[in-house]
Amino acid sequence: QVQLVESGGGLVQAGGSLRLSCAATHGRTFSRYVMGWFRQAPGKEREFVAGISRGGGTTRYADSVKGRFTISRDNSKNTVYLQMNSPKFEDTAVYYCAADEDLKYGEVGSDTGGYDYWGQGTQVTVSS
Repeated sequence: QVQLVESGGGLVQAGGSLRLSCAATHGRTFSRYVMGWFRQAPGKEREFVAGISRGGGTTRYADSVKGRFTISRDNSKNTVYLQMNSPKFEDTAVYYCAADEDLKYGEVGSDTGGYDYWGQGTQVTVSS
């Protein structure tokens, strides 16, 4: 099964930028997976942040990050990215990479239940 490893998290100042990466190994051909980013803040449910279709041609974002975050993928590198521009304090959370192999909810799902594999998460902390 596919293994997902996130990297790039850390402390960033509000208004700065950060890029998260998620590398996939040992699974099916990477381009067969819909990929997504989710996050979970203390006391909150895990929520959808961004998703990208298998070929990278379709993306979707949570309203809270639209215009600030950009998801992309490089199938030749088996990697999906989340570029975080102008992060806010409320973006502080553990960010998780996820893969959907069976497209339960279509081309780019936004439900946690639609994804089959998850990384361990990477902490992003936004300071003032």
